[in-house]
Amino acid sequence: MSVFDPRLRITTDRLVLRPFQSDDAERVRAVVEAGHRFLPPGAPGHVAAVAHWLSTGAHELQRSGQGVHLAMIDAEQRVVGAISLFRTQWGAGITEVGYGVHPLHRGRGFATEAVRGLSAWVFATTELRRIELRANLDNGPSLRVAEKAGYTYEGVLRGAELEEDGPHDLVVFGLLRGAVGASHVFPHEELVTPRLLLRRFTPDDVPDLTATAADELTQLRTGLPRDYTEGHGRAYALLISEQHRLSGGGITWAVVERETGRFVASVDLKGTEWGHRATEVGYMTAPWARGKGYAGEAVLGIARWLFGRHGFQRLQLRAAVSNLASQRVAEKAGFVREGVARNGAGNEDLVVFSLVPSDLP
Repeated sequence: MSVFDPRLRITTDRLVLRPFQSDDAERVRAVVEAGHRFLPPGAPGHVAAVAHWLSTGAHELQRSGQGVHLAMIDAEQRVVGAISLFRTQWGAGITEVGYGVHPLHRGRGFATEAVRGLSAWVFATTELRRIELRANLDNGPSLRVAEKAGYTYEGVLRGAELEEDGPHDLVVFGLLRGAVGASHVFPHEELVTPRLLLRRFTPDDVPDLTATAADELTQLRTGLPRDYTEGHGRAYALLISEQHRLSGGGITWAVVERETGRFVASVDLKGTEWGHRATEVGYMTAPWARGKGYAGEAVLGIARWLFGRHGFQRLQLRAAVSNLASQRVAEKAGFVREGVARNGAGNEDLVVFSLVPSDLP
């Protein structure tokens, strides 16, 4: 096979994936008139060109053998999205998937369902062995589609996508024939404790994160850049932390007061060993929030989530021998002191604490 079947029809739980056809003219015209941008590349920008695109342009990719454009049709026969295979290399056994969902139908899992259905069809009906999926690193919804569809994070192409606001990093995911997909990634979930909300970072958190990281005491206790700026904070909050999560290494939360919404800490999991279900926690408390027990409360909330939701068996915490405040956080959260790692952070000894499920109150 060197082309995709022009008559293909894939049925999922809520969708039918099929090539665009002349009967879609009215629906596509409405999309174009509304200015919604989710149709495949090359889709018409004016309603006058819709008929020609449906009869010719929408099928050129299939005829070339390089891919295929499909409409996502829901139970009410609405075009709720589009999904495509493209950059197909039949000799190498590789193709790439891309998708878009109508703005009025986003948040319902249609993209994930379509990607799963199309991926299964590719491996069941062709000799292709690999499907790639690329998404902007700052496009959270698209990254979640890749994860939920079982694709594995493979890396980041820096500055690979040039858009109107400048270059963007692209995350590369892959799915191989016979693979069960990626499971070793922490999902984004909000955690609630008596006084705190743990959530994803947003752009609004950047000034407070920067002030915390640039604080004299924070600088003394960490290896953060000594000239920490909002640029550093923005990169960490919106890009670096997400890349770390996608790689399976851990996850980062912004911690805010439930009552005021004010940023009070950053907490992260790192060095995760999925095979042993063990990971390490670190934290950084804002200067205006110290002495209130927020770090310990957040860490304990994360521990309950780790042990109860994800079956982890060990949470490690390390603090410099000279950092008595951080050691008190560990003790108040119920961690057990295990010993001292000599020269654990450069030339400084680290006290090693651990928490296991049976330690929880």
